[in-house]
Amino acid sequence: MLFRSANISDISGPVPGVFQSAQDATNAFAAFVNASGGVCGRQLKVLQLDSRADSGANQVAYARACDEAFAAVGSMSVFDQGARTAGECGLPDIHALTVSPEAFACDTCFGAAAINPHLQIGAMAKFVLQRYGQAAQKTAVLYVNVNGVADAAQALGAAWKKAGVGIQYVQAIDVAEFNYAPYVQKLKDEGIQIVHYIGPYQFTVRLQQAMRQQQYTPTAFIQDQTIYDQKYVDEAGEFGNGTVVYGSTDLYTDTSNAEMQRYLGWLQQVRPGAEPTPYGVYSWSAARLFTDLVAKLGGRLTRASLVAALRQVHSWTEIGRAHV
Repeated sequence: MLFRSANISDISGPVPGVFQSAQDATNAFAAFVNASGGVCGRQLKVLQLDSRADSGANQVAYARACDEAFAAVGSMSVFDQGARTAGECGLPDIHALTVSPEAFACDTCFGAAAINPHLQIGAMAKFVLQRYGQAAQKTAVLYVNVNGVADAAQALGAAWKKAGVGIQYVQAIDVAEFNYAPYVQKLKDEGIQIVHYIGPYQFTVRLQQAMRQQQYTPTAFIQDQTIYDQKYVDEAGEFGNGTVVYGSTDLYTDTSNAEMQRYLGWLQQVRPGAEPTPYGVYSWSAARLFTDLVAKLGGRLTRASLVAALRQVHSWTEIGRAHV
């Protein structure tokens, strides 16, 4: 017998494969569970749905998940409008990462990394102030202009400014933009010394190439764990030297973290050659939380009982530890 979950992630769209690792990790966890006997004696099957970085596609995918799956697990999309659909049909939805107000407001939606989109972690602002001193008073935040990211960028800028960082320039860059020279020129004109970028690694590389072409070298170029990815290292090459990356997951190289090593090993079994990413880590963690609660509920399992159990989880640190 099969027990079906759904994974709804952006696979195609403006940045092809941007969240492929979230789906790969969910598949890898299913393979791991099935090799161990399944979930309550039933094989776990993942319904793979592509939300295409599109709000309509996201809603259609969630409507299908409502009809064909018990829960959505490990999903990752820049559009979370489907969260309303999940809430209306009572679908338990354990995201890899909660990134939008829609998902955060959904009564049946949760995240392995349950970020409140209205709040910002203060640790990195403190790090910037302590590490870079006066240079922190000339800071810019640039970001890819897609759903959810604009709100996050504005919130980050406001939070850092409140912490004492001198935010001088906050600017969106459209997905279709290939000429980054005007943005770099603005950084130079404003005397910016700290640059924080928010977006996929492909666009990070474009920005850093433009910076090098215009002989602009800030005191620090900072980005979150989006670029904790070997593909970024490979594509950025020398342009990425010195980049500061911060995140909330353990390092892939930490051999003492058994769960991280389990994720890495099973990822290679289901998709040989695939590189781990933080999104994959979160998706694996979401799948672990899902199966742990399903096994705990046993014969009492329903969508409603799973949602109730998820509401009682206030600390989840599977594959945890933060690094800068």
